[in-house]
Amino acid sequence: MAAKGEGSNELKKRKRVPSSATDGNKGEKPSNPKKVKLPSSNQANKGPKKPFKSTKPQQQQQPLKFKSKFGKSDSHGEKQVPKTKRELRIQAKELAEARKKKRKPHYTLEQELASLWEKMRQRNIAKQDRSKLVSEALRKMKGKIHEIASSHVSSRVLQTCVKNCSQAERDAVYEELRPHFITLACNTYAVHLVKKMLDNASKKQLEEFISFLHGHVATLLRHMVGSVVVEHAYQLGNATQRQALLIELYSTELQLFKDLVSMKESKLVDVISKLGLQKTSVLRHMSSVIQPILEKGIVDHSIIHKALMEYLSIADQSSAADVIQQLSGPLLVRMVHSKEGSRIAMLCIKHGSAKERKKIIKGMKGFVGKIANDQRANMVLVCILSIVDDTKLVAKVVIRELQAMLKELVLDKNGRRPLLQLLHPNCPRYFSPDDLASLDLSIPSLCTKGGKEVNSGLDKQESSEVGEDGEEDNSDTEDVTTDSNKETNEGGKKDPFLRRQELLVNSGLAESLVDTCIESAGELLRSNFGKEVIYEVATGGAGGILRPTLDAKLESLYEAIASLVAQPNSEEEEEEDHLLVNFHSSRTIRRLVLDCPTFASTLWKNALKGKCQTWAQGHSYRVVCAFMESSDAAVQKLARKELQPLIDGGILKLPENKQLEKQVKVTKAK
Repeated sequence: MAAKGEGSNELKKRKRVPSSATDGNKGEKPSNPKKVKLPSSNQANKGPKKPFKSTKPQQQQQPLKFKSKFGKSDSHGEKQVPKTKRELRIQAKELAEARKKKRKPHYTLEQELASLWEKMRQRNIAKQDRSKLVSEALRKMKGKIHEIASSHVSSRVLQTCVKNCSQAERDAVYEELRPHFITLACNTYAVHLVKKMLDNASKKQLEEFISFLHGHVATLLRHMVGSVVVEHAYQLGNATQRQALLIELYSTELQLFKDLVSMKESKLVDVISKLGLQKTSVLRHMSSVIQPILEKGIVDHSIIHKALMEYLSIADQSSAADVIQQLSGPLLVRMVHSKEGSRIAMLCIKHGSAKERKKIIKGMKGFVGKIANDQRANMVLVCILSIVDDTKLVAKVVIRELQAMLKELVLDKNGRRPLLQLLHPNCPRYFSPDDLASLDLSIPSLCTKGGKEVNSGLDKQESSEVGEDGEEDNSDTEDVTTDSNKETNEGGKKDPFLRRQELLVNSGLAESLVDTCIESAGELLRSNFGKEVIYEVATGGAGGILRPTLDAKLESLYEAIASLVAQPNSEEEEEEDHLLVNFHSSRTIRRLVLDCPTFASTLWKNALKGKCQTWAQGHSYRVVCAFMESSDAAVQKLARKELQPLIDGGILKLPENKQLEKQVKVTKAK
């Protein structure tokens, strides 16, 4: 062990000996291994280096000075007076102002304009004073408008000036901005000024601006900000100007020669047939324009919706399926506010696979109420309720949100339509011919010659997973305008009546709807829009869909209406308030008497029996006469004993057509 320890010590000692030492001079110290630095030319000129002196005594005699962040030199020896918070705030503000002046060339001008803007935008200012302030601001901006229009502050000032200035001043601003419109259209702040210029532009200026857009439409539509300007011009333009903007999206030839197409050929199919264009080249060009727009999610504008509709009219099967796949989901909700956008949504629902329909419906979650109240978008819900077979999904997403706001929906012109579609499908009384035609639209490439849908995206496995089939069969469909009771079976294989029953009755929507009608019977009957809903509910819906499940609830509704009619017509209140005197409610009650014998008997027993002479004049006489006009013999028998003396005495006058019918019956009896 000792020998081992001695050997290790010898190794350590050997390591300490420098390698440069030789056997001949072991006793001498080793030389310094560091390299000697040669003096540079500058050091040689300066002369020999001065010996090093300690700085400690100098620090004691003369303290170090340093420059503070505020620009003043402080010393440790002198006592500094601390600055107040106000002084520090002012100093920081001055530094910020100095930095902004360096960064912004027109910073001083912007500050002056901002002070003028605060005065001119007040509501209680006189018109003459505002005009003076506007003129002063425009005079200061003259020659620099295009430079400062991109500023957050100056853009707002210019918008106010353009809105309140004279026509001559507005024309001067337009002339100065003319060469820079395309550049300003892509700026986040200047875009608002361009829109304001278009709102106040003359017809000639608007036409000139649209001509400036020629060759830039597709590029601007791909830009998140620039697309807003194209859409604004599209909305303000006439039919010819709109067509000029759309033509550029169709083909490169039409982009170069915009005068080739006249207004007679508004559809892309007609343009292709007239000019003899190749359909494949047009389709390729439109795909290159539309695909980047869809990838960026710029789908809010109606010009894009129109271009998509034209694209789908000529697209082949795979291209159309790709568009449907891209749009399926929350992206489609942003398109349904326009006419073409709602139709694209309906086409996606009709031709989409079960998986795509599921994405579309789930994407509407949280927006069903807004969609129902929208003028165009409500037809998308009507389409979903008429086509989609997965009633569990529809009830979970759509019906649940509709059920939470029934009172608001039944009184709204647009919101009531999905409910009316369930109660009375495709009724021309509630849907215009254009609306009914939109439900029958289809994509040509996804339909066979026989009218059956070619659902390229539908897979049997997906269908079994989601719980619905997207196949469509139009062979048994009829014209919805001629026979409103016939339901089209487009988009699904489930029986239409069964689909309605699951969505309306089994989901609990019908029961909630009847309860709403009972609670607000008077308000709904007096409403121009609510009267249609309460009429359909009271009659049990088309095909008696609410019976016999809700017979007890309907009896309660009849009694609620009869109790309101039985109330006396007090002179203190307005005459319009009573149901038999009000224009809308009197006619709705008359329809119910004619079409629903159960309601007629309840109304007679609880409200009108013994009081017919009181209601024999005004709007109410129509309700009384309806008992004699009813096709039900039991209803006529109830009222004949009391009404016949009134008719014979001339107090109650039947309509002319009813009197003619009675005369014919009398002559036949003789």
